[in-house]
Amino acid sequence: MDPHIRSAFDKNLEAVQAQVMRMGGLVEEALLRAAEALDRRDEALAEEIRLGDRAIDALEDMIQTECARIIATQSPAASDLRTVLTVMRIVGSLERSGDYAKNLAKRTLVLSQMQLVAGSTGSIARMARSVVSLLHDALDAFASRDVELAEDVRKRDTEVDQMYNALFREFLTHMMEDPRNITACMHLHFIAKNIERVGDHATGIAEQVIYLVKGNLPESERPKADTTTLPPQDMS
Repeated sequence: MDPHIRSAFDKNLEAVQAQVMRMGGLVEEALLRAAEALDRRDEALAEEIRLGDRAIDALEDMIQTECARIIATQSPAASDLRTVLTVMRIVGSLERSGDYAKNLAKRTLVLSQMQLVAGSTGSIARMARSVVSLLHDALDAFASRDVELAEDVRKRDTEVDQMYNALFREFLTHMMEDPRNITACMHLHFIAKNIERVGDHATGIAEQVIYLVKGNLPESERPKADTTTLPPQDMS
């Protein structure tokens, strides 16, 4: 590749990766603020987060469009093409994670009108912080091409699964003790499941980092500790 073309290509790729990190920051903030809105029963904050998902979607569209343009106009070599494809997969995971934050906000608007289930929102907030830590580290691994950190993210996802399992059992107990808790607990369960799915996306991003650096995905299955079977319900 001509040095001038190479320089322009590298700048374009750096700009795209910077936008990925910006998008990741928006998703992390949305998740933390959505958990805060649930804990405080703050309808105004929940609505702000719901509407803020548009900015995340817009960034995904912009990054995907730029990646497609790079592939079409600059015919990247194999290693560069791997970077572009990795970026496209990562922003897909980030966009979906943003949707989960939006769903959390939507259910918060419903739950704010219901009787509070004691202790549940604090547990969900702790789970959200753990998941955001995973997502943050996965993105850091991408920025620094750190395979060791990416592998650590894969291992730590089991902690999120265990937190989800504990919440699932807690919600079942509340529902059995008082049928009036059933509707609220079902909403809380789907919130917890959505947060657990963000952990899966963080792990997926970590695996893309390993693919980017090594040229292949991890051979071993990612460790999982989710023992429940109910699927999440989307409110989008």
